[in-house]
Amino acid sequence: MELILDTGNVNEIKELYTILPIDGVTTNPTIVAKEKKKFIELIKEINDIVGEETPIHAQVISTKYEEIIKEADFISSIRENIYVKIPVTSEGLRAIKELSKRGKKITATAIFTAHQGFLAAKAGAAYVAPYVNRIDNISGDGVNTVRDLVSIIDRYNLNTKVLAASFKNAQQVLELMKVGVHSVTVPPDIAKAMMNHPLTEWSVNKFIEDWEDAFGGGIKTWD
Repeated sequence: MELILDTGNVNEIKELYTILPIDGVTTNPTIVAKEKKKFIELIKEINDIVGEETPIHAQVISTKYEEIIKEADFISSIRENIYVKIPVTSEGLRAIKELSKRGKKITATAIFTAHQGFLAAKAGAAYVAPYVNRIDNISGDGVNTVRDLVSIIDRYNLNTKVLAASFKNAQQVLELMKVGVHSVTVPPDIAKAMMNHPLTEWSVNKFIEDWEDAFGGGIKTWD
């Protein structure tokens, strides 16, 4: 399973990329706007941290087919390993179909049903990104929607990965790991929640305390 960071904060990316095996970074217009930096500047800063081999996902803001195509071409020109995020509206699906024919790397986003994910995969999207917690917030079942989509993608051998997005907690990520989700994109707080546990820190402190009680502190106590 791929572990991707959903943030545009370069300090958070730098911190977590140093610690964790990160497989990419996703952004969207809201994330970029929050950083108050020019789009290309931010993408280049992220690139400097993760390197050319690590994928970055960046989203169009236009809603009409022709404008989506133009923006996708522009985003694709910024770096070689970049995925253009396109919402699965009717205009978006049309653009995904055309851009995929041209060899562009596409991440279909704003997915709320397995049907939408399937159609985007059929249109040629490399990734399809269902919004787990947002589905829950409209009285749906985000985990089951992703489970259905993974099953459909795998059953029909579609050349697409399910990139689950929009998480409220680490437990949602765990539930999707158990059903074989291909990839998840998580914000830094969820990544840290997956990594940390208070009893781990307590255990380490207890080990140190017991050692120092017996031998004293410092590296010389190993002799």
